[in-house]
Amino acid sequence: MIINRRAFLGGLAAAPAAALATGFAGSSWAWAAEGAAAATPVIHSFTLGDARVTVLLDGHLPLGTQLFNTYDAAKAETVLAQGLHRMQDDALQIPVNGYLIERGGKKLLIDTGTAQLMGPGLGALGAGLAAAGVAPGSIDTVLLTHIHPDHSGGLIKPDGAAAFANAELVVAQREWDFWHDDAIMAGVPEGSRGFFDMARRSVAPYSDRLQLLQGEGAAAPGFTALELPGHTPGHTGFMLDAGSEGLLFWGDLIHSAALQFALPDWTIAFDTDPGLTAQTRRRTLDRAAADNLLVTGAHLDFPALGRVLPQGEAFAYQPAPWQFGL
Repeated sequence: MIINRRAFLGGLAAAPAAALATGFAGSSWAWAAEGAAAATPVIHSFTLGDARVTVLLDGHLPLGTQLFNTYDAAKAETVLAQGLHRMQDDALQIPVNGYLIERGGKKLLIDTGTAQLMGPGLGALGAGLAAAGVAPGSIDTVLLTHIHPDHSGGLIKPDGAAAFANAELVVAQREWDFWHDDAIMAGVPEGSRGFFDMARRSVAPYSDRLQLLQGEGAAAPGFTALELPGHTPGHTGFMLDAGSEGLLFWGDLIHSAALQFALPDWTIAFDTDPGLTAQTRRRTLDRAAADNLLVTGAHLDFPALGRVLPQGEAFAYQPAPWQFGL
């Protein structure tokens, strides 16, 4: 299925208005700055080959059952009964993770969290960086998996200035073009245009230090970009080659670890092309399992490290021990 304007608008139309208004499409940039200052840092660091990786927990979001396309309560209950995840008010709490990678004297971020764009319980990534002893000005590169507010919101300060004053921003050309397409934005219902507003504002301060990726290939020293389309048109994963070991950062390939490994064809309202999303997910999970890859993702349970196991026609997730890499 080709990602097009109709597919994107369909995804927005499927999303409940209340969900859009409370974050994903809200255009307010005025969440209290003191909220970030009060955030509790939650980080986990480990060494992988010649790289030091720090997982930064930004906070948690409630993923309501109404946001799943073709949600089946009986199937969900069967899957949840086999693990420890539980519904709270018809929602599953999903984490929002970002990553600091220190390698060869350089500091790189993959995704930047929400800052103060999506309400209380989020916005802790900056506090995590401070706890790791890393100043924003020391970040050399930011790799974005895609331009949704829980990934790009932390790019800017409350006044709209760049949060990482010296960093180059790296994002897929296809992703950049989509969110900067005035024709697509004009076709979105007015109440949902905040998606585009947030996307454009978050990346605007980096327009003079921007690298736009053309397909798959080198994204930064030691990092290869992998096209993972479906969730957004230019959704991108990054493979770290750390010498003797590697790690796949797969962005939003999985939103709910509780359900989507066992039910890999389940998609959510914010997937621009649900069919392609499921296809990309199966292909990538197959590869991760076959190659025994170490994987991490923005919405895997903290500290978000593990491997994918084949399980019949579906998959299972095997988390790495907390002591991983120590």
